[in-house]
Amino acid sequence: MVLHPKAKVRVAGQDVTFCCKASGTPVPKKYYWYHNGTLLERKAQQPGSRLALRGLAPEQAGTYHCKASSEAGAIRSAPAQLTVLAQGQQICRSEPEPSLVELPGECPQDATGSRFYNVGRCPPSPCSGGPADASGCGEDTGHCCGVRRMELREIPCAGSLLPVKVVAECGCGPCAQPRVLVQGRVTAADTGEPLRFGHIFLGGRKVGFTGYKGSFTIEVPPDTQRLVARFVDRQQRFVDAIKVLPFDRRGGSVYQEVKMLRKKEPVELDGNRSNSIPLGEAGGREPVGELVLPAGAFLRPSGEVFNGTVRASVTFLDPRDMATASAASSDLSFANAEGEIVPLRTYGMFSVDFREGESGAALQTGPVQVRMDTGQVWMPEHLQKMKLWSLNPDTGLWEEEGMLRPAEESRGKREERTFLVGNLEIRERRLFNLDVPEDRRCFVKVRAYSNEKFNPYEQLEGVVISLINLEPQPGYPTNPRAWGRFDSVVTGPNGACLPAFCDGQRPDAYSAYVTATLGGEELEAVASSPKLNPSAVGVSQPYLGKLGYRRSDHDDPNLKKTAFQINVAKPDPNNVDETNGPIYSYRSLEECEEAPVSANHLRFYRVEVDKYEYNVVPFKESDLTSWTGDYLSWWPNPQEFRACFIKVQIEGPQEYMVRSRNVGGSHPRTRGQLYGLRDARSVRDMQLDGTSGACVEFKCSGMLFDQSLVDRTLVSIIPQGSCRRTAVNSLLREYLARHPPLADNNHTGAFTMLAPVDPLGHNYGIYTVTDQNPRLAKEIAIGRCFDGTSDGFSREMKAGAGTAVTFTCQERPPGRESFFQRLLTAPAEA
Repeated sequence: MVLHPKAKVRVAGQDVTFCCKASGTPVPKKYYWYHNGTLLERKAQQPGSRLALRGLAPEQAGTYHCKASSEAGAIRSAPAQLTVLAQGQQICRSEPEPSLVELPGECPQDATGSRFYNVGRCPPSPCSGGPADASGCGEDTGHCCGVRRMELREIPCAGSLLPVKVVAECGCGPCAQPRVLVQGRVTAADTGEPLRFGHIFLGGRKVGFTGYKGSFTIEVPPDTQRLVARFVDRQQRFVDAIKVLPFDRRGGSVYQEVKMLRKKEPVELDGNRSNSIPLGEAGGREPVGELVLPAGAFLRPSGEVFNGTVRASVTFLDPRDMATASAASSDLSFANAEGEIVPLRTYGMFSVDFREGESGAALQTGPVQVRMDTGQVWMPEHLQKMKLWSLNPDTGLWEEEGMLRPAEESRGKREERTFLVGNLEIRERRLFNLDVPEDRRCFVKVRAYSNEKFNPYEQLEGVVISLINLEPQPGYPTNPRAWGRFDSVVTGPNGACLPAFCDGQRPDAYSAYVTATLGGEELEAVASSPKLNPSAVGVSQPYLGKLGYRRSDHDDPNLKKTAFQINVAKPDPNNVDETNGPIYSYRSLEECEEAPVSANHLRFYRVEVDKYEYNVVPFKESDLTSWTGDYLSWWPNPQEFRACFIKVQIEGPQEYMVRSRNVGGSHPRTRGQLYGLRDARSVRDMQLDGTSGACVEFKCSGMLFDQSLVDRTLVSIIPQGSCRRTAVNSLLREYLARHPPLADNNHTGAFTMLAPVDPLGHNYGIYTVTDQNPRLAKEIAIGRCFDGTSDGFSREMKAGAGTAVTFTCQERPPGRESFFQRLLTAPAEA
């Protein structure tokens, strides 16, 4: 499906047109349209791939999707929502919805004891289109609800007034069109070596190369529902990796680690003789099966039989090895007869590469046999459904090659084995799969939070949640026999729902291993030992006990804390304890996606040193549509985010909070006005006694949102303690002297500068990273800052490397205020 219908909003009586388009061989010519899952009558449809509805009535609201078909099969589009408003009804209310921001610690609490302030927000919902709207098939961006007017307020805080801009009025305007990106790194699954300058394909079209370190950036084409990328090693050391990459449709970039499987060393075969190659014999295991190649099976592309020496490389990805899951291709899905994309459960994938012994020219095969040992199939119900599949590299969908049928074979008097046998012709370099369709499906609700408090308004968006389906050993739920499937979903404002195999009869028939990453950083799961806390895990008893929740370090505290495992026990609709999540039946996806935060769900959270961020113009970094064009906006350009950090070394007996205060420095519209505050706690350097380091964000200098004049931000770095400035990086000092004006630095308890416009580096103690995702830009910059290099990454503080300014701090005498405290209590005097 290359064009999906788009969501629409109309007023009753207006017209609407939906469009879809499919490609295939042969070209699909039959299209069917469905409303809320029910096929529409032919008279209601236009010939071809359009659906035109005239004079809309309220009962025509709902979801619409199309299905395209030909003799080769069928495919369904994603559903599109049609909202029909009554005459005079407004979907975008002028009064904003509540949205809370946390005020700095020195601000007084309100009557309820809260330090949060309502700054308002406009939900980015689509507005109704007019009669002049396009047919619905073009690139029309439409209109969305957004900020129409903001107003400045001042909040009394510690003897001064803190400015904050709040949303005063919402209205309809052109929808924001942020760039949607997937970034990441491609490495070998076994050694971690990067794929240098590998080819990247989208749908058969080459779109670029990986970098020297295996890095890549893919801009997601508009209207993409399923991003299928193929990574090809030019030196042919690795099997092509075909990945379905998750992305955030609301804009920004998602980071993904891609693993490639190394090709098995080729063996020499005689094309005149019958040959068999075992599948999955590594690690001392019994093979899953074998590939049987009869004499004369090898063919040149012209069809001529090749009888010489063949160099054969058959690489098998064995799901009995848990480490192979990350290197598996595609997302193990196929399109059924109705065009719906549904999951498979794998018993192994294999890639073949046959070449002439002397010339190295590629060979094909005539009919060959794939034989699978039934003793390796532990679920008896799967024996009747086992099929042979091949992977379409352009769609990322598996296509059926044929059934595997039972055949007995006697190997001597004592050994009789039953095989499932299927036939195959290898005409192109594809990945093949031994799979069964699995219809026992559920969804698992997972949320990610910015810290361990699990506040509903501190959820993280843009986090990649990955779920690997496992088949446990009977009676040993923590010791899986094999993995069977994997999926990845990006969290939105209401978490994520991940598909998983489940069973209503046996709770431990399937289990799931779940991880979460943000910009390459692993988030932490809630602990399961020494004591399981249901309120922290997010699931109430007794259902939690049935799920058997265990964090990855449950039995060994030395293991990582970044994953959890559960039994995917299908909820019993007659048991009230199991009707509120976190497992939902497959037909309850909408219920899962719209579940309130009070419903049962599983959790990850971000582990970070104490930090605090305050923006005068509120902006939710996980939702790029919340950006507002204003002179005091921290990020002046919603298409590109530049993160700047300064590294501070502190010599003192403890860890200290360090604040950056950022005000307009040179722009006439913002000079002296606050942009925002950033607080970060220093992190102790384990190699240096009595020394810690802090990586503190500051607002980069540069153009403001009108892109007319540069502002050099006036940045003040102030440690919270009895501290004095003892050193400034000599290169930074020289740079600032060569680029006047110089900021006053007459207080030894702080460091002030007009921030550099140039992207300096670790030699200056300044770390600058530009990215289309603000969170990712900050993560990369912090990693470099901790490491003290311009291209490295570390989570361990190296306080003596790449430092901009040094403070020496001591415990002050009782009763004596620090400069930081005086700044809060009497800012004018300080």
